[in-house]
Amino acid sequence: MRILNGENAGKYDVVVVGSGAAALTAAATAAVAGQSVLVLEKSALLGGTSAVSGGMLWVVDNHYARRAGFSDSKAAGRRYVEAIARGLGRAELMDAALKHGDTMLRFAEEELNVRFIFLDNFPDYRQDLPGAVPGGRTVEPELFNYREALGDIASHIRTDGRHPYTMQEYEEWGAFTAFPWDQLNARQDAGIAAKGHALVSMLVAACLRNGVHLAVEARAERLLTRNGRITGVSLEDGTEISAGSGVMLAAGGFEWDRPLADSMLASRLITMCSPPSNTGDALKMGQRIGAMTRGTREAWWAPMSFTGGVRDGEPVGSLLRFERQGPGSIMVNRHGVRFANEAQNYNDLARVLQSWDSANNQTLNTPAHVVFDQSYLERYGILDHRAGQRTPDWLIEAPTLAKLAVKIGVPGDALEATVSRFNAHALAGADPDFGRGSSEYDRYWGDAENAWPNPSLGPLQYGPYYALEVVNGAFGTCGGLATNGTGQVLDVDGEPIEGLFAAGNTTESPYSAGYPGAGATLGPLMTMAYLAGRRLAGQPASYTQDRVVSA
Repeated sequence: MRILNGENAGKYDVVVVGSGAAALTAAATAAVAGQSVLVLEKSALLGGTSAVSGGMLWVVDNHYARRAGFSDSKAAGRRYVEAIARGLGRAELMDAALKHGDTMLRFAEEELNVRFIFLDNFPDYRQDLPGAVPGGRTVEPELFNYREALGDIASHIRTDGRHPYTMQEYEEWGAFTAFPWDQLNARQDAGIAAKGHALVSMLVAACLRNGVHLAVEARAERLLTRNGRITGVSLEDGTEISAGSGVMLAAGGFEWDRPLADSMLASRLITMCSPPSNTGDALKMGQRIGAMTRGTREAWWAPMSFTGGVRDGEPVGSLLRFERQGPGSIMVNRHGVRFANEAQNYNDLARVLQSWDSANNQTLNTPAHVVFDQSYLERYGILDHRAGQRTPDWLIEAPTLAKLAVKIGVPGDALEATVSRFNAHALAGADPDFGRGSSEYDRYWGDAENAWPNPSLGPLQYGPYYALEVVNGAFGTCGGLATNGTGQVLDVDGEPIEGLFAAGNTTESPYSAGYPGAGATLGPLMTMAYLAGRRLAGQPASYTQDRVVSA
């Protein structure tokens, strides 16, 4: 264990296992209330999965929306999350996340000095479900100079290396080929952070201001108990640390423990983009003392590709977003035909990749590929590859669709017919097969400057043609330890375990298998972490209740 600021006191009020947004929120919340807090991070870098995420928070009926005159309510949000959770969500967790989401947001701003940008037009992911809104529930972190704010600690913050820009700027600039890369390089050189990197950095700064001790290379292994109460943790090296008020488990999911993931998840997970340190340590710590587990069949699914990315020495997947949503690209399955609306949200699209062809005892849609042409590459590029550059190994190229079909192992006549049919419909601005471009969400991720009628649709025009394999991936698992509405971990009989709290991907998601919108991972998990931090410090949940406008 290496403490980055101060010396190990051996005994704290609160010990937090993990260092992502949930862990840091709980730590800072408890510390603001006067608790002594130690954060234990297994890896050498702080931030966990949150630090390599988009950093957005999905919060129903938030004060930004009210101030802007949006019509929203917690009742509408409840209808929506119930629908998207497909009947699997627990009312207690849904209610806690919805009721206290804006309270958490105000606390983060007023007490932790976390700054957000309101994304007024970012649509909920499922516009077809009751309670969905076309915008107003998502915020993102402001740009943040983490080097100036954190000093020597800055080098211990995890980042995925992306250039620092906000979603608001993305909306303005459009295609990556139009980004002001010189300006973004200058920001990066100056120590400016964005997205999850900025969020984590601001939370770390809040922890430092409030006296939280931050330790890296500190793998917690077991919970200490006395008379049925959790009293601290034991580290891998045998070090024991006492926790007078309680222990908070927020150490990410279990996706990097392959045998565990295979035995628990509903579908085989091919790749991830989270830190390899997410091996279910906190889940196992809870299981050893009889904690209940729930929702472990689920993950934050997403279509991904292998493009050579590495994290902590391990290969990771690249999330495909505009690459499949932009006008002029399609996805085809093992039969050379389209099989879904490519522009739909990543969580639902990945579920289609998991479909099984029982008659033939094989996957129904995989291997799958994104297919596009030279005109698409010239307009948008693909990930970090640009027209005119040498085609990378992860991208398949052929002069004709027929030859591309041979390279990706699909029937050539099927691929040619698929492209011909798609092109005809794209020119007319509609997709009668899968409804692509019919929702606010689809159009948001399209190209407003598109030459054809629908921002989500465009024809494949001329060769060379390209294909990029798509596999079933995830940001992380989203099931684990069961908690109540204040973040207390429950035992197998449904009773709270005294002194033990949890939040984040270590736990069952408040919205179960559902993914309501951008930030629906961080929004509820930070809310539950805030509630746990308040409870650990003996404080009520209603920090700003007298200042929050009710639904």
